[in-house]
This record gives sequence, structure tokens and C-alpha cells, in this order.
Amino acid sequence: MTISYISRILPVGIVFLAACTTVPVDPSEQEVTGSEDRSTQGAPRIVRVEPVRPKIELTQDLLYQILEAEFAGQRGHIEKSLENYLELARNTRDPEIVQRATRIAVFARESDAAKEMAGMWVELDPRNPDPHQVLAVMTLREGDVEASLEYLENILDYTYGDVEQKLLVVANLLGREGQPEIILEVVDQLVQTRQDSPEALFAFSRVASIIGEYDYALELLDRTYQLKPDDDSVVLGYVAILQRLNRTDDALSWLEQVIKKRKDNNFNLRLSYARLLSEARQYDESVRQFENLIDQAPNNNDVMFALALLYLQSGDIDDSEEYFLKLSTRTHRTNDVNYYLGRITEDKGDYVKAAIWYQGVQAGQNYFDSQVRLGLMLARQDRIEDARMHLSSIRTQNENESVVLIQAEAEILVNQGDLHEAMLIYDRALEDGYNSELLYSRAMLAERLDRLDILEADLRMIIRREPENAMALNALGYTLADRTNRFEEALELIDAALEISPHDHYILDSKGWILYRLGKLDEAILYLKRAMDIVPDAEIAAHLGEVLWVKGDKREARKVWETALEAMPDNDILQDVIQRFNP
Repeated sequence: MTISYISRILPVGIVFLAACTTVPVDPSEQEVTGSEDRSTQGAPRIVRVEPVRPKIELTQDLLYQILEAEFAGQRGHIEKSLENYLELARNTRDPEIVQRATRIAVFARESDAAKEMAGMWVELDPRNPDPHQVLAVMTLREGDVEASLEYLENILDYTYGDVEQKLLVVANLLGREGQPEIILEVVDQLVQTRQDSPEALFAFSRVASIIGEYDYALELLDRTYQLKPDDDSVVLGYVAILQRLNRTDDALSWLEQVIKKRKDNNFNLRLSYARLLSEARQYDESVRQFENLIDQAPNNNDVMFALALLYLQSGDIDDSEEYFLKLSTRTHRTNDVNYYLGRITEDKGDYVKAAIWYQGVQAGQNYFDSQVRLGLMLARQDRIEDARMHLSSIRTQNENESVVLIQAEAEILVNQGDLHEAMLIYDRALEDGYNSELLYSRAMLAERLDRLDILEADLRMIIRREPENAMALNALGYTLADRTNRFEEALELIDAALEISPHDHYILDSKGWILYRLGKLDEAILYLKRAMDIVPDAEIAAHLGEVLWVKGDKREARKVWETALEAMPDNDILQDVIQRFNP
């Protein structure tokens, strides 16, 4: 038996961490052609030639030493395993044993031994890319750019394998190293000798992106695009980097120009363009693009799902439901489809059907929310105990989910008019310690019970713990303005909230309301109109109409109320203020 049969006797249980990736090869031989121009365009595929193996008899002593090394590795005695393999490698110079010794040395972080073994491996199997990778990494970590470049060049130009695959290996190798300045120097040198290779430029643009050199990555991608304008990966890579730089408008403009230049009506690029429009909140144009895509590919599930979501977001409920129902007959994103159909039917007031859809959500990012909503749907059907039992059965993954369940159960009780029982839910939950969300929820419930003492205590506790909590500042300020005569104190709280969140429509509404309570009607109207411009909310409309009416502008007040009523005819606050001032 010769040493070449070592792979048959090594125990399969031992696994050592490899430092590199083996490149697949063809079994046939091929002559290697050299060239001073290192461009990979038209470069021949260099295929493997097995190294000559020494014919060494596998003696009893040799076999024992191999097995001892392997069993030592299995038991975690890496130093002993490496010691044996180093001796075996030096004595036999068998490529397979040298390879094994190299990998164990790398795993053991024995740099000198790894370099020695990798160097021997290169001597014995020079066209194998793996030992060159080991040496490239080690010299790179030592800051020896010149030596590392030599090994990387050898990988690309001399070792066996497909050039594009080797470029990918080198790019991944460089991308994993955490020395941006050195990596950039290496990449720049490799690029200089491959100016006309789109594959090389593209691979190294990935490295530049990984180390955060986005401008350089864009430059390389732009040069790649000039050489290979029909490569979708290049186009989408360029767009991705622009997005990472928050240059969405530039990404849209560039992608639009590319699509116009292309004559092939490329579906993938148009799909990316439509999605990018959606991310940029250009919903109308995004819908138009997706509608064109659905005409082009009426059975494409991804396009159908995206279009259904856009319709839902834009308030086109019927079209959204139509597409989601089509998707529900397929196996595409079943959990998401069921969730959104549940949301649609819930908004339509069909709580029985909504519960059925929510039950169909078995996993995914919407699973927890669907289970909470299922409990609320049971309560809407007057199945209060069933709803509470269901909520108590839901397993939570974190504190936030636990808070949501508490709030959901309290909401069920509030909707049933059992405010005191809901208050007990919050009281018990807060016995476990401070939680700003539960304190805020209890404060809002306390206001409905006319327990302003509890409301103020809870909100002030939040403000003491979280001075920048604009929501708590605003809630306390508004309540003091609306339910007490502590106007100056209220104004101070609201101004503090407004300084933190100057464009929050609720806080702007509060500012307008306290100014109204102070008799400053013109200023109040300015703030209330600003709030309405941001979000045309029913309560803000009620406030604005009231201030306009008191100021004497009754026609404008009626106009504000009537406009709000068209959108929110059942809003109690709006109905109440209209009844008080304009019965």
C-alpha cells in the first residue's frame, strides 16, 4: 500500500477549518498560455494536472503516526496532531499530507508552520490555487502587500480553474480581511493590470464596496458598464451602491436612463425600477410601472404581490383584495397573503372572515400580529372569554410583544366598557417594574375614568425617566390645557414636546389648542392649520372648526367640519363639536 491511499484510511469524523475554497476543475489537461497582458478577456481555462506523488510504503510506524495525528485532532489535541503532521509532511513531501498539515496549522493559528507547509504545498502542486490563497492571506495580514499581490496574481493567472470563479474567490478573500487601507492598495494594483476585463473590474468593485470605498466601487462599476452594458448584475450593483449612499434619486435617474438605452425591454431591470420607485415613496409612478409589468407577465407572483401591496397602501382596497385573492389560490407567500387579506376584511368590518384569514398565518414576520388581531376579532364577535384565552396562549419572544398582549387584552375590556377591569390589567403588569408604554396606556385610560391624578403621576414618571419623550410631554400638556386651568404649565410642556418633534401633527394640534384656551385665536388657527396640512385628522378638524367658529368665521368652520365629515362621518369628537356649535 502506498501513501497515495491515505484518503481511504483517514477517519471521516475529523473536520478542520479550511482557509480557502477549492475551485472546481475539469479532469482533462490543457496547455497554459502566458501573456504579459493580465486581462481576463478571452483567457484560457487552466485545468488541473495532478502532482507527482512519491511512492512511499505505508509502514506500520507511518500508519501509526498518521492515525495518532488524526485521533489527537478528534480529541481536541490540535498541537499534537499538528506536530505529527509537520513531521510526516517534512519526511514524505506527499502533497496530500502537506495539504492536511497546512490546514491544521491554519486552524491552530500557527503562522510559521502554516507558511512553511503552504510554501511546500506550492512547490509540490504549483497550479493548485489553495496554497496560494493561504499565503496571500498570511502575507496580507503581515502587511506585506508586494508578496500578497504576487500570490494573488498567481491565483488568477497561473493556477487551474475558471478565471471568473477565481476572481470571485480572490474578491471574497480580500473582502473578509479587516484592513481597508491595505486591501484598497492591493485592489488598486490588481485593477491596474486588468483595465479591459469587465469580470475583474466587477469583482473588485465588490471588494471596494465591502470595505466602504463606495466612490471607488462606483467608478469600477461605471468602467465595467462601459465594457459590458448588457450585464444586469453590473447595473443592479451600481444602483445598490447608490441606495446605500442614500442617493435614491440618482439611482432612479441612472436606472431610467439605462432602461431607455436598452432595446430588450428587460423585465428584471424594469422590476427593480418599479421597486425602487416604491422605496422612494413615488407610489403613483410605481403602481404604473407594476401595472405595465403585470401586463407583460400576468402570472408573475412577485409582481402581483407588489402591486397588491401598493394598491393597499394607496387605499385602492378592492384592487388590492382582487390580487391577494388570486395569490391565495397559489402557494406564493401564503402567510403574507393571508395576513393582508385579514387586514382588508377587518377594515371592511367582516370580523368572522378576518379571523379565518388570520388563522391561516402560520409563520413569518406577521405571525405575532396576526395572532393578536385574531384575538381582537374574536372579541368583535362578542366572544370575550375566547378572545382573552387566545391572547393568553400566544407565546412572546420579547418584552415588546408582552406589552402588546397586555394592551390588546385591556383594549378588549375597554371596548366592552369595563374600564376598571382594564385598569387592573395595567396595575398588575406594572407591578413587575417600569415600562413607559404601559404607563402611557394606563394614563390614557385614567383620563377616561377622570382619574387625572393617576394620569399625571404616570406621565410625570415617564418624563423623569425619559426627558426627551415628546409623546408623554404632549399628552400631559394637552390634558392640563383641556381639563384644567393650569395653562402656563401646559404651554411649557407642549413647547418642550414641540422642540423635540417640531413636525408632529398631534403636538402642533396641542399647541393650537392651548393658544385657543389662552384666547390667542389667530395664533391658534395658524398651528391648527399646520397640523391639518400634515394629517387631516378628525380631532384636529374639530379643534380648528371650533376656533374659527368662536372667532366669528362660521362659514369657514362649517367648511372644515363638512370636509372632515366626508372622510370620517362616524367620528364621535367631530360629531360632538358640530352638535355643540351648529346643532
